[in-house]
Amino acid sequence: MKKFILVFLFFSFLFSFSQKTEKLALRKYKIATLSDSLKETSGLTFLKDKLYTLNDGGNTNEIFEIDKISGKILSKLKINFPNKDWEAITSDDEDFYIGDFGNNAGSRKDLAIYKTDFQGNYSKNSFNYSAQDDFSIRYLSHNFDAEAMIFLNEKVHVFSKEWSSKNISHYTIDLQKSENQSIVNLESFHTGFVITDAAYFQGKLYVVGYTRKAKVYLMIFEGNSEGLFFSKPLKKYKLGSFLSVGQVEGIAVNKDGIYISNEDFSKFIFSVKQRLYFIPFEKLK
Repeated sequence: MKKFILVFLFFSFLFSFSQKTEKLALRKYKIATLSDSLKETSGLTFLKDKLYTLNDGGNTNEIFEIDKISGKILSKLKINFPNKDWEAITSDDEDFYIGDFGNNAGSRKDLAIYKTDFQGNYSKNSFNYSAQDDFSIRYLSHNFDAEAMIFLNEKVHVFSKEWSSKNISHYTIDLQKSENQSIVNLESFHTGFVITDAAYFQGKLYVVGYTRKAKVYLMIFEGNSEGLFFSKPLKKYKLGSFLSVGQVEGIAVNKDGIYISNEDFSKFIFSVKQRLYFIPFEKLK
């Protein structure tokens, strides 16, 4: 009987949380089409309230400052290390951190986070996943990819892009260890979609991503005193389909609201240019 009650409560919780998914039409919040230099924009971050982005692997090793209203490129910062597969950017409000950890095939053994300043000085923290023992090519069918990170409490927090489980898992990088540190999963949560970027603002974690059926989502979690997030999921929003709003790849949050970017997307008859969206906080229910 006790087992039945526990199972019932567990599924009741899952059901009650699933009912919190709300619709928020992202297409209504488009503010700009980004430059063709940003067709593969892969992350957003604020540094001193200026908005920055970068492109993913195969593109130039540059950080771009973009206007928060027009989306126009205001400046470019040349970076002194290669762009193998940059997938995320964050800052400590003095320097940038770039996540060169894109791993769609699951076979990379050179995952790294770089810290860089405006003068071109940089340092590298390499890492691996402690739970990964299979490095064979398993394109889009494994749980050791990542495209999202934040800086918090003197550490970089990495959030997984789990193709198999559709979970989000939370890891931390010790910035005092430059060699190949083995990172451990601190917590996981079943989002039902893959995570493509994250942002932190005033105690809350914001993540965006999509499903293989092209549904785009935003989720918000609240941090606790232990530095964890997934014990208190707050909201889940369906933002639309990436056939109409694009494949979301970036999110940044400041006192005004939420900025989201998508990369250029074209498939069959569908085509969406790279865009910048802005959702004021008051529009969140």
